[in-house]
Amino acid sequence: MEIVVDYLNAQKRLDVFLSEKTEYSRNFLINKIKSGCIKVDDKIIDKASYKISLDSIVQFDDFKSETLLDVREENISLDILYEDLDILIINKPRGMVVHPAPGHKNGTLVNAIMFHCKNNLSGINGVIRPGIVHRIDKDTSGVLCICKNDFSHNNISKQFQEHTNIRKYVAIVKGLIKEDAGTIDNFLNRDKKNRLRMAVCDVGKRAITKYKIIERFKNHTYIECELLTGRTHQIRAHMRHIGHPLLGDLLYGGFDDKFKNLDGQILHAIYLEITHPKTNERISFTAEIPEYFREILNKIKKI
Repeated sequence: MEIVVDYLNAQKRLDVFLSEKTEYSRNFLINKIKSGCIKVDDKIIDKASYKISLDSIVQFDDFKSETLLDVREENISLDILYEDLDILIINKPRGMVVHPAPGHKNGTLVNAIMFHCKNNLSGINGVIRPGIVHRIDKDTSGVLCICKNDFSHNNISKQFQEHTNIRKYVAIVKGLIKEDAGTIDNFLNRDKKNRLRMAVCDVGKRAITKYKIIERFKNHTYIECELLTGRTHQIRAHMRHIGHPLLGDLLYGGFDDKFKNLDGQILHAIYLEITHPKTNERISFTAEIPEYFREILNKIKKI
């Protein structure tokens, strides 16, 4: 949920503002703020007395869902790339939802890591997102970082906010991109025609995506994207904006006659580089291209 601060509420305390704008008690909200569950302009604010500014965006999840869902651990196999006492690096498969939500109560990554890590997960994002510091879409595969304690969570979260990490994806898009490389730099906001989508707008959150061509085919292009920001559906929205939506992305690009059975974007988080929260060592992880992705590439080469 996002609330824009108008001139009547500018300079109010964060806890007071939220108590007036939601049905939650002030004491409840103070605890949520201290736990790092509230963001202002994409930055975690952990002080209830923080004074909000005009046009700032206060961001938080609907806490009702935490009581509606009974999240249980499940013995689900995980592709673990790295693990220590502070972080767990997972190669998430395509089709797996990251955390429980209405319609996806079981079989999520959270159910799996709860079984694997038991009680060793950060609690900053609440009972339905233990350990989750960043997310990728259900149909996107690849590298995810899980945090095992609140110290690590705050540290890694700050790296994502300040963009000191490196995140690279590979994707297959429709059509032939002429330039060998490029940068898309604009603002993203909810699409007024379809609230499920993000779209380039005059007002919103700044989003920057660098891309380069890996290989061109007859009707498709294989690309690598590096995120310099981390907005919802950023790569999907940006590639649609330049006229090259991701293959299989029904929300942003529609059907492809030669790939009618695809019902999800062909997008893979291939590389993540972070600073370890305890050792301060720079570490990187690569999730090799999965079989489904290779099969699509081989099919495209034959068209």
